[in-house]
Amino acid sequence: MNIEIFGKDQCPFCTQAINIAEETEGASYVYKKLGEDFTREELFEIFPTARTFPQIKVNGKVVGGFVDFKEYIKDNV
Repeated sequence: MNIEIFGKDQCPFCTQAINIAEETEGASYVYKKLGEDFTREELFEIFPTARTFPQIKVNGKVVGGFVDFKEYIKDNV
């Protein structure tokens, strides 16, 4: 399972998403930070309906925000 986490500084849900990714057996993750690895414009190209951080993709598929990611892991691991 390949996880991409798009986050920003001072984001407790971003930290929680990283923790879940690290604890998920067989998963690898990449953390991408706003302003360093992507712009807001690039974020909205990938996640057009995003309203919160983080935004997450799993195996190239858009999962959504933290709550969606937590549910995805619970249902798929």
